[in-house]
Formats: sequence, C-alpha cells, structure tokens
Amino acid sequence: MKRIPLAYWFLLPAAVSIILFYVLPVILTFVFSFTSMASDTGIYGNHYVYSKNAIRALEKSTLNRDIFKKIIERKYVFDSESLKIISQSKIEKKTQTEIEETLPGTVYSTEKALFEALDKLKNKPRSFRDKKIISRATIRSLNGEEFIEISEMRVAFEKLQIEVGEEDFDLITEVTNTSWHWTTKNYREVFSNPDSWRIFKNTGLYVTLTLGLFNVGCALIIALLTFYMSLGQSKFFRSLWLIPRISPSVLYVLLWRDLMDHSGFISYVMGYFGVAPTNWMGEFPWVTIIVINGFVGASMGMIIFSSAMQAIPKSLLYAASVDGAYMWQQIRRIILPQIRWPILFIASYQTLSLLTSFEYIQLSTDGGPARDTEVWALHAFHTALSNYWGNLRYGFGATLSVVLVVIGIIASITYLKLFKFQVLLQEPPIEN
Repeated sequence: MKRIPLAYWFLLPAAVSIILFYVLPVILTFVFSFTSMASDTGIYGNHYVYSKNAIRALEKSTLNRDIFKKIIERKYVFDSESLKIISQSKIEKKTQTEIEETLPGTVYSTEKALFEALDKLKNKPRSFRDKKIISRATIRSLNGEEFIEISEMRVAFEKLQIEVGEEDFDLITEVTNTSWHWTTKNYREVFSNPDSWRIFKNTGLYVTLTLGLFNVGCALIIALLTFYMSLGQSKFFRSLWLIPRISPSVLYVLLWRDLMDHSGFISYVMGYFGVAPTNWMGEFPWVTIIVINGFVGASMGMIIFSSAMQAIPKSLLYAASVDGAYMWQQIRRIILPQIRWPILFIASYQTLSLLTSFEYIQLSTDGGPARDTEVWALHAFHTALSNYWGNLRYGFGATLSVVLVVIGIIASITYLKLFKFQVLLQEPPIEN
C-alpha cells in the first residue's frame, strides 16, 4: 500500500478549513437562492402560524365568515388543562380550591366577564396579578398560535368547538403554512425590481470612483512621490497613510462623523468664509463614503506599488537619467511597465473588496438618506440579516449574494483580458 506523503497530512487541516468555511458556504448560498426562506418560514419551516399577516389573508380569502370569527375570537375556558396550570401557580390555595369546585366547564367570552366572575367568589383573587395568571391559564384562541403538525391544529379546533369542512381546513393550512419552497422567483424579482437597478448603479458609482480616485490612482501617486524622496521622508509619509487602515473601523468613522457634523471642524473652518454650519455627511453622502473608504484603500495600494518600485533595478533608472530622461519619462517608460502586475493585482483585488464590503457605509450612512447610498452588498445584508421591518428574506438575500459573485467573476475576467494576463506569465524573451 502506497504511503501518503507527510506534506499532505500537514495540508489536510487547511483543506478542511477551506471546504468548511469557504466552499460549503458558497454552495449553500447558491442552493438557498432558489428557496423562499425567510424569518416567517425559518430554516426548517413546516410550521402553521396564525400571525397577523395570516389572519389578514384569511379575512380576504373565501373562508366561511362564521369560521373566521371563531378563529379570531378569544374564549376563557375552565377545563382540566387550565385548572392544572392554576393549581401549580402561586395563587392562594383557598382560591384554587373554590375555582376547582365552582368554575369547571364555564366559558367566558371576554376577560372582563372572567374578572367579574372571579370577583364574585368568596375567596376571590387578592391582586390583579393573580387575575392575569388565571386569565393566561384559561385563554383559548388561535390568534398568534403556532403548530408544528396538522394534527395539533385539529385538536385545537376541537377544543374551541370549531367545526371546519375539509375545503375550509385546506385553505386555512395553506394560508398559515410557513414552510419554504423551491422557486426561481428570487432571480426574476432581482431583475424586475426598479430598486435593484438603482442599487446596481450606486454600486457601480461607488466602486468606480473609489477604485479609480483612491485605491489605484491616489495609491500610485503616493508611491511615485515617495519613491523619489529620501528614505527617511518616504517612510514618514507612508506611515501617515497607514493610520486609517490600522484604526478601528468604528472609531475611524466616528472621527469622520464628528469632523463633518454641524459643529465639526469643517463647519468651523467654513464659517470663516461665511458658510452656515452644515451636516456635510448628510449633504454630500457620496463624497463622504468615497473619501472614507478611499483613505483606507489607498494605503494597501501604496504599500504594494512602493514595494514593486523598490524591486526595479536601479541601473535602469541611472541609465535613463544619463540618457536625459526626465522623471515623467522614467515613470512612463520604465516604472509603470515594470509594475503592471501589481497594478492588475490591486485593481482586481480592490474591485472585489469594494463589491463585497459595506462596513464603512453601514457605519456612516447605513445606505441613507432614502437608500441613496445603498450598495449591493449592504442591500443583501439588510435583506437577509438586518432591516427595520423585521421581515428577513434569507432566500432573496442569498440570491443577491450570488449575483454579486457573478459580477465579481466578470470583473476579474475583464481585468485579466485588459492587462493581458497570459503575456505577463510568459518567460522573459532573454536567452542565457
């Protein structure tokens, strides 16, 4: 039997981690994108819930009106179940005994009628709290109830003495069923919803401007300027640009919010020019978002570009200087061609990073005002995990994520073609 090389055993933990934390989540996201999973259905589904939405749907349906009234009405019943709960409560024993002797089998249509009956007892409950304990023990209503099996719901109907035909019962189970199902509706909704196109444009604007102005453009300018400085000066200026990246995200954004507030530094300075105090983040949200993200992204590009420039043989630059090449000619003819690969890496990596990141947008504007700065990744997060309405749509959020992955793949292929990746990987045309 052939022995497995030791190196493969060392790679095994890494392979397992990649499968569990990268490959499997991607596969599950793709699978979930074809489901109707939401906070109403849960991941497991198979529940029958008489929620407010379900009650409204039943009211608008063809369900018999008498049955609907019985479903939404409340009754207070002294049956064996409620008496057992009362006997286990902290209500005085005398009151419990009298209730067990005088009230079994009685039914009250309102809580007020129940309280009136309790007040007529010789050993009536001493406090309102005791009355509420009895009320909660005796209440019988389908409104707000949840059942795992249809058989449980049939038992509840029998207890409430609600007679339902098979046709009406099938209608009730269909409306109250929260089970998720397989569907392609999510993808149709993505491409038919006007909000999707607006958010797609926001994402394109955000990625293009942040990438072009800062992550590549500003980073390249800083790297070139510091390249021609002395070693001490270049280290100082590069260190300054690392501050946004090493700062905690929340603290970094809070500093920007204070800076751009009505009473912040910008309003203070602009006041000398006759400009009234302004919430600059609210007035110019896109400028704020691009600058906040750009200052962080520029630092990474600066490090990569600076390192690549340091690797260029000094003899090339010395020879160019001797031949009379100015700084701009050196940059254009020597430096930029030599760092094409780092530029490709930063452009592609930062594009994918900007497409999927929303941390600083969430902390600064949270997609506002009126979703004007909502980008695709933040839209997916709000849809699937956190929104003001509480209606979380896991399946649709997964669909948005899949679309984002497809966009990232298209962007990567475009970069590889644009920068002639195959040419970059060829052996240098120099013979030994």
